[in-house]
Amino acid sequence: MKTNIAIVGAGFSGAVIANQLAHAGYTVEVFEARPHIAGNCHSERDADTGVMLHVYGPHIFHTDNERAWAFVNRYSEFKPYVNRVKAITNGKVFTLPINLLTINQFFGKTFRPAEAQAFLQELGDKSIENPTTFEEQALRFVGRDLYEAFFKTYTVKQWGLDPSELPASILKRLPVRFNYDDNYFSHKYQGMPADGYTALVAKILDVPGVTVHLNTRFDPALKGDYAHVFYSGPIDAWFRHAEGHLPYRTLDFEVFRDTGDYQGNAVINYCDNQQAYTRITEHKHFSPWETHEKTICYKEYSRQCEEQDIPYYPIRMARDKEQLERYISLAQNEHNVTFVGRLGTYRYLDMDVTINEALITADKFLECAPDKAAMPAFVINPLG
Repeated sequence: MKTNIAIVGAGFSGAVIANQLAHAGYTVEVFEARPHIAGNCHSERDADTGVMLHVYGPHIFHTDNERAWAFVNRYSEFKPYVNRVKAITNGKVFTLPINLLTINQFFGKTFRPAEAQAFLQELGDKSIENPTTFEEQALRFVGRDLYEAFFKTYTVKQWGLDPSELPASILKRLPVRFNYDDNYFSHKYQGMPADGYTALVAKILDVPGVTVHLNTRFDPALKGDYAHVFYSGPIDAWFRHAEGHLPYRTLDFEVFRDTGDYQGNAVINYCDNQQAYTRITEHKHFSPWETHEKTICYKEYSRQCEEQDIPYYPIRMARDKEQLERYISLAQNEHNVTFVGRLGTYRYLDMDVTINEALITADKFLECAPDKAAMPAFVINPLG
């Protein structure tokens, strides 16, 4: 019986599955097309400033999932970090997510919580009973003024689509608070790995039985050489885009360095159309326990992903559902291949969800070990 496993991709999905299966006695080969591990979470020291740089844009670990939190803490010390996002619109600076301070500043009021809640209820468009689009969701719950100031233009810049074309579910992830809590996330655990994400992933992969091949693309024709393949690359690429390219957004970064403190905060969103970029991130502030005389910043631009670009965000419009379903059908007809992670299941996933799903996938494989044919193409339903 074969006990050798191929894992395509050395991001969190691949690393966690490799870790779990190697501990269970399997021989694991990890194939990574890029020259480094950790995928889009890759971090490294900037040679000029000494700042721990989030190379593909900032990643902040936040979760309520006890298992995912316990897992990452076995391999790294996590330093406390609270994400406090600011937003510039109409020439003024506000706090995000929208909270009591944002509402009072924006409307020039001194509302108490109940007053602010009643005020927003009056602003909401009550004619929209069942919002189905991003725009309808915003108009129904925060009204036109806040929608246009903070969401409309930013959404167009981020997604390349009018909010009237996007599903309401996107906005449901953005809370409105009627207190002065400016923590962008509401999860129980939030932090940053003290030595960066790449060091964390390296320790996850540092298990006897795991071999990592960098700068190496995996040929699907080799799948028969392994007991099982776990694939975390783009699902459409596995099938050589037989059903066309699934749509993604990608990011371009304009990197600049300075002395001192450039903007005084890790993340500032630019919500109007005065700038083409969506936000500026200052990476020294993602490691507030460190001190640096110099600084490095990213101006972030979002655009449609082309063939040679790095895919970041699956768009998942309703009109693309049939195309995705055709790829899911192809995947379900594969033998001894399981599709995992953000790209393999064509879903936007936070890091904690990625890690938890990888742990569940490894559990499922070990449960199916006597009968490998019982291992499904998807442990997590991409359409669920």
